[in-house]
Amino acid sequence: MSAVDCATGRDADAVLLGFARALRAGGLDASTERVHAFLRAVAVLRPGVRGDVYWAGRSTLCGSREDLERYDTVFTAYFVDTGDAPDGRTPAAATAPRPRLVVRDAPRTTSSESEPHAAPIGALASSAEVLRHRDIAELDAAGRDRLRRLLAAFALRGPTRRTARRRPARRGEVDRRRTVRDLLRHGGEPAPLRHRARAERPRRVVLLVDVSGSMAPYADALLRFAHASARSGRTEVFTLATRLTRVTRELARRDPDLAMAAVAAAVPDWSGGTRLGELLREFLDRWGQRGTARGAVVVLLSDGWERGDPELLGRQMRRLHRLAHRVIWANPRKARPGYAPLAAGMAAALPSVDAFVAGHSPAALERLAAVVRGADDA
Repeated sequence: MSAVDCATGRDADAVLLGFARALRAGGLDASTERVHAFLRAVAVLRPGVRGDVYWAGRSTLCGSREDLERYDTVFTAYFVDTGDAPDGRTPAAATAPRPRLVVRDAPRTTSSESEPHAAPIGALASSAEVLRHRDIAELDAAGRDRLRRLLAAFALRGPTRRTARRRPARRGEVDRRRTVRDLLRHGGEPAPLRHRARAERPRRVVLLVDVSGSMAPYADALLRFAHASARSGRTEVFTLATRLTRVTRELARRDPDLAMAAVAAAVPDWSGGTRLGELLREFLDRWGQRGTARGAVVVLLSDGWERGDPELLGRQMRRLHRLAHRVIWANPRKARPGYAPLAAGMAAALPSVDAFVAGHSPAALERLAAVVRGADDA
């Protein structure tokens, strides 16, 4: 069975659903209804041709003009291998910081004759789906290069909260001032009642990234994940090892490689030891209680190895839990067979953790993004 034939069966559905999950991690509102419409559209067109899959997804999964650029970025990272575009050409955008994808309509030919210069979508997407579930520490150079393109399309947004400010709305409490102004404007003639409701805004997300020696295989990927997150919303990023370093400003650079170079220059303790309890106390004393962690979603990306006092870590985690809206811990070691949180630091922290998830693969990071925004699905 050819790769194109595989792309028309159950394997193709799994690949396309993985693409929908990647879009959600990239910040698109790919609801269940939109995903079903996408699958039906692909079934009507040619599932083995990237151009048809591209336009089917663009028409069904994008809800606004702002979604189009992020959709192109995710599609390029997920389906395009080694720079091949859906029209068989090599787009310069495949390696640019902000990829833009151009797809040309191919003539209606058989699957075997279409896109002779491009690999079938089933082969490329299947490799992307395998990459999504691979442990980051086990990737070779080519796999890490593709991983960086996938991570560049991620977004991390906290759940929304209602603010004290009001905004015009169709329903809600009566806005007396606007209603009276309308009455005066119409000379006292009856006018429709004006309403207002409390505005909503996303909660701040705080990422505490462990860059100690035990996290060395994952640190680069997690910081690239943090870079994509910091560019997409209200996100603060700190690194933890033997010192606490705020790297939000360094990660604000648009180019991921320049951002990573700036972080490397700013972090003096890369691959050093781990003092989670002391650094968490410093974070809370200096930043957390001043508002950075108050009401925020705080995510710790660490394996939980603690060289200091585990009881100190437990006390600081309880402080953090009282301040934050939610505390999430992502541990790359959690997905390993037989793993149990027996390390003293991890065991002391867990009672104050609202969600304990894995962080070893792109799929695990997609799941983390879903947990942060409060979604039940990955």
